[in-house]
Amino acid sequence: MRWFGNRKSGIKALSITPPEPAPGRHGIAIALCVKNEAAYIEEWLRFHSAIGVRHFIIYDNGSTDATCDIIRSVLDPAELTLMAWAGKVTSSKTDQLIDGQVLAFAHAILNFGGSFRRMAFIDADEFLLPKTGATLEEALAATGDFPNVSLPWHMFGTSGHKKRPAGPVAQAYTKRGADPLGPQEHSANFKCIVDPCEVTEVTIHQFKTKTHGDLTVNDAGYRTSRDGRKERRFYSNAHLQLNHYYSKSEEEMLAKMARGSNYAVSAEKLEEKMRITLANIHSSEVEDLAMVDFIAENGIRLASNEGTAYREGSAAG
Repeated sequence: MRWFGNRKSGIKALSITPPEPAPGRHGIAIALCVKNEAAYIEEWLRFHSAIGVRHFIIYDNGSTDATCDIIRSVLDPAELTLMAWAGKVTSSKTDQLIDGQVLAFAHAILNFGGSFRRMAFIDADEFLLPKTGATLEEALAATGDFPNVSLPWHMFGTSGHKKRPAGPVAQAYTKRGADPLGPQEHSANFKCIVDPCEVTEVTIHQFKTKTHGDLTVNDAGYRTSRDGRKERRFYSNAHLQLNHYYSKSEEEMLAKMARGSNYAVSAEKLEEKMRITLANIHSSEVEDLAMVDFIAENGIRLASNEGTAYREGSAAG
C-alpha cells in the first residue's frame, strides 16, 4: 500500500493491490466509519438492509454513546463486521496525517473485498435511494459490470426544521438543493460503489481501477473520467440517487459545528464552510419526496418499535 499526499493537506489517497476474488463472491457490502451516531444509526442500518445490502463493515472511531450496542442489536452477526478504529495515524517520514476514513476504506477492500461483487463507501448521513426497482442491485443494473460507479450528492438542508423533528431523518427532510452540480460549497462531490477486486487507488470521493484507471460511470452507465464527472452530461439520478442529509435541523447543525472537525480545521473555518453550504442549498430548494414514497411503497420499517412507514396520500406496499 502506497501513500499519496502533501504536507499541507495530509495523505488522502492510498494505492493498493486489489484482493483476489473469492469463489462464489456475491452481493453488496457497505464500508462505514461512525462516531457517536446513536441517534441515527438504527434508521440508516434498517434502510440499507431493506434495499439488499448483504454486509456492513463498520469502523467505530471511539464512540462514547450507544452506537455500537445499537448496531449489534439491529444486525445479525452474519451481516456485520464491527471494528474499533480510534486514533490518528501519521507518517513518521513526512509528519503527514493519514486520513483515517481512507485508511479504513483501504482496509475494508484488502481484508473483506474479495467476498463481494461490489462495495459502497458512504457516511451515516447518506442514503442510497433506488429509483429503479426495490433493491440496490436492481438500481445498479444499468451500470452493467463496470467496476466504478460515481453518485453525486443530493444535498438536503434543514427543510424548515429549527429543532430535531420526531421520526426518521429520511422522512422528515424533503427539500434539497435543486442542482447537484450547482453552486454548493461541496459542488459536484461524489461517493462511489466499486468492484473491490478492481480497486488500485482509494480516496473518499473517487477510486481508480486496474482495468479502467480513473474512468467511472453514472447510474445510467454513462462513462467519463473522474474530472468529467462535473460536466453537465454526466449527471443522472434516473436509477439510483445519493441523498446527503447535510445539516438536519438548525439545532443539529449547531451541535455539529460544536463537535468540530476530525482534522486540523479551526472552529471558525468549519462554521463558515457549513453556513455557506447550507445557504447555497436553501437558495434553490426543490421538494423531493422520492425517499418518502419509496419507504412507503416498500413497507420499510426504520425503527424496531414503529409501524409501517408511510406518507399521507401514499399507499403502503
